[in-house]
Amino acid sequence: MEFTCKDFKVGKCEGERLVDGETMPLVLQPPEGDKNDVESLLVALKDNKEWFEQMIIKNSAVLLRGFDVNSAVEFNDIVDVCGWDDIRYVGPAPRTHIYKRVWTANEGPLSEFIYYHHEMVLIKEFPKKVILYCEIPPPEGGETPFVPSFRVAERALEEFPVEVGELEKKGLRYTFTALSKDDKSSMRGRGWEDAFGTSDRVEAEKRAKALGMDMEWLPNGGVKTILGPRSLTRVFNGRKGRRMWFNTMVGMYGKELSSATMADGTEIPEKFVKRCEEIIEEESIQFKWQKGDVLFLDNYALLHGRRPGLPPRKVLVATCK
Repeated sequence: MEFTCKDFKVGKCEGERLVDGETMPLVLQPPEGDKNDVESLLVALKDNKEWFEQMIIKNSAVLLRGFDVNSAVEFNDIVDVCGWDDIRYVGPAPRTHIYKRVWTANEGPLSEFIYYHHEMVLIKEFPKKVILYCEIPPPEGGETPFVPSFRVAERALEEFPVEVGELEKKGLRYTFTALSKDDKSSMRGRGWEDAFGTSDRVEAEKRAKALGMDMEWLPNGGVKTILGPRSLTRVFNGRKGRRMWFNTMVGMYGKELSSATMADGTEIPEKFVKRCEEIIEEESIQFKWQKGDVLFLDNYALLHGRRPGLPPRKVLVATCK
C-alpha cells in the first residue's frame, strides 16, 4: 500500500529499520508548520481512520511526532478519536490510572530491563493495539524497543526446527507468583488484588478462570497462577500469513517469580532459550523518545520492552481491542 495522505508527511527517526520492505516505525509528522496542534491532529485522524489503521497493520508501528501533545487528556483524545474499544490491562506490571483510558506504563524501577513481550499474551483476550505517549522523555536510556515477531519465528524455526516443532505440538506452560498487595519496587510487583480488581479470593478465582488461569494460594497471602497450554506462535489475519513469535518463553524461563516449560512439564532446552534471546535482541528496533511522541504498536505483530534508564521518565499507555 503506497503512502497517500495529505494530512501527514513521512518523517524519519533514529533507530528506524526497513524490515521486509516496511519501515518500522513509520514516522508521521504534520504536513506543514501551522498544523502541528492537537486539534489538527484529531481532525486528521478522524478523517483518515481506515487508512491510519491500515498503516499500523502494514508497518506494525506508527510514530506520531512533531504534534504538540502535552497532557494525558490530549493523549486520551487521540486514542478516543481512533474509535477502538478499550481493553483493561491484566498482568504483573504495577500501573496507576491517570485519566479515562490512560494509565502509567510499568512503574517498576527504571534501573531494570523490562523484557520483550506481546501485551497480555498469556490470557484469552489481549489487545490488538498498544498506544504509548511520552510526556517526559528520559535524560538517558529508557527506550521502548520493539521486535518484529515474525522475524524471530522465522529464525527460530530455521535454526531449531525440532525444538520448535515439539513446542508447537505440546504447547507451553507458565507459572507466575504474585503477592497480595502491589510492590512497586518490582517491575512485576502488581498484587493479585489489584490485578483481578477484588480482595475476595472466590471472586478472584472466578475472574482468573475466565482469563484461562488456574490458581494456587500460598501461605504468605500471595498466589501462584498457572497458565497453559499456550501456543509458541500464532498467525493473525491481514499480516501476510506470518507466524508470530507469540509467547513469553524467554522472559519467564527460570526466573525467581516465574517459569516456562513445555505443557507436559518437560524442560525446554536452555540452549534453545538462550539462542532465542539472542535472536530477539538482534532483531530489536530502538528509537529514542521525544516529548510529545505517540507510538502505536500492532500488538499482534510486535514484541516490546523497556531499556534501563535514568529518571525522570513518564510514558503513558492505552490498550485497545
